[in-house]
Amino acid sequence: MGEARLLANRYRLDEVVGRGGMGTVWRAYDVMLDREVAVKEVVLPPGLTVSERDVLYERTFREARASARLSHPGVVVVHDVVEESDRPWIVMELVLARSLQDLLEEGPLGHRQVAEIGMQMLAALGHAHEKGILHRDVKPSNVLITDAGRVVLTDFGIAQVEGDSTLTQTGLVMGSPAYIPPERAQGERAVPASDLWALGATLYAALEGHSPYERSDAMSSLQAALTEPVPPPRNAGPLNRVLMGLLAREPVHRITGAQTRPLLARVAAMPPPPPPMPPQPVPPVAEDTVMDEAAETVMDAADLDPVTRRDPGPGGFAGGAGRPSGEPEVRTMVETEWSPPPPAPSQTQPPPALAKTQPPPQQRPSQTQPPPSQTQPPPYSPPPRVPPQRVQPPPQPPQTPQTPQPWEQPQQFSQWQQPVRPDQGAARPGDRERRKTIVIVTVAVVLVVAAVLAGAFILRSRLGTGAMGAGPPAPACARGDAGGAADTLSCW
Repeated sequence: MGEARLLANRYRLDEVVGRGGMGTVWRAYDVMLDREVAVKEVVLPPGLTVSERDVLYERTFREARASARLSHPGVVVVHDVVEESDRPWIVMELVLARSLQDLLEEGPLGHRQVAEIGMQMLAALGHAHEKGILHRDVKPSNVLITDAGRVVLTDFGIAQVEGDSTLTQTGLVMGSPAYIPPERAQGERAVPASDLWALGATLYAALEGHSPYERSDAMSSLQAALTEPVPPPRNAGPLNRVLMGLLAREPVHRITGAQTRPLLARVAAMPPPPPPMPPQPVPPVAEDTVMDEAAETVMDAADLDPVTRRDPGPGGFAGGAGRPSGEPEVRTMVETEWSPPPPAPSQTQPPPALAKTQPPPQQRPSQTQPPPSQTQPPPYSPPPRVPPQRVQPPPQPPQTPQTPQPWEQPQQFSQWQQPVRPDQGAARPGDRERRKTIVIVTVAVVLVVAAVLAGAFILRSRLGTGAMGAGPPAPACARGDAGGAADTLSCW
């Protein structure tokens, strides 16, 4: 079959765009309607009997009829069916896309992308189920994804149409073993929940890179789907509930399409993850040592401008006597370098003149100036440095030093004339504590004496009140007989 072959005098076969176990897909051109199409050639394996060949042909026409009954963006549109060279050819919509299986060869997909793919696949399966069609072969290689994000479900070759008789022989299971649901592995009839199980296995593979029951051979895959639990996915994240719900072993325990749709929509609406941070450049390791840094901070005395300050002279500190002449000595020094102080001038010697103590900048020692070869590179000649001009104080005429007169100590000191010693001006801590103790003891003695006097006064008052209440003793009287005379009253 050459590239310029014309099928049914209408479809020009240009190139092969895909191959599968059931046929080859060609990229073709419809010369009648002037459009590009895809043509699926059914390739029969060798050694088939006449009855087996008839079954495959019938399955091809069933795929065409099933796809023709569907009108959905997630299903490939079938245009025509042609029989030529003793084999059927299906003319369908050309979808320029990559299969999900091809994308998984580059690595697992993200949560948002898998959720969007699952939503479109769920919509296509829901439309097929409403038309009474079961796909029965949902897997990554039958899912096409365009660059615009459109998801298309293809290959309804083993689809089961409601009302049609089954073409599967007894004991024969059609489909990919790693994506066959448990009930079909047991030979039971497929139901809409069977396509949902295959959808869950496809989404599992999109996240993990492989089917949950992918094994080395077909029988091991079918046995694992029947007996082993679902391996916990590592990359499911927010889609873990969807996968576990769709991959339940019993069809009655699986979540429905109506329950799956909001779960997928919630994940698809999540904000995209932040882009990875670009690698930060590693800062170069500092090669300079501490001594190098210290050497960079050392400045030559010749590069610094002289700073003039006034020296208070000997004894010119705070609280001390200044220079007898009242005029401080003018000195020139470099602030960043230390030099020993000059010897103090004699009191009988006049202070040096201002012009002698402040040398001009050009009289600096020559050894402090670096050689030109070290400071001036050959290709670059810096301009000469102009020292800043400083305002110099006007020169003052020298003054005659004044000789201090010796101090004469007076012969007698009055009490108010004696100098106060430093220790008499402030109270010592011991004297303060002693005074505080004396005051406390004095107050205590006064309080005790007052208490004793008050008690004595109260006791004396109580005793005097008792004696006044009793009064003087009543006189004792008695009447007697004095020798027969009249009675006599005697009192004492």
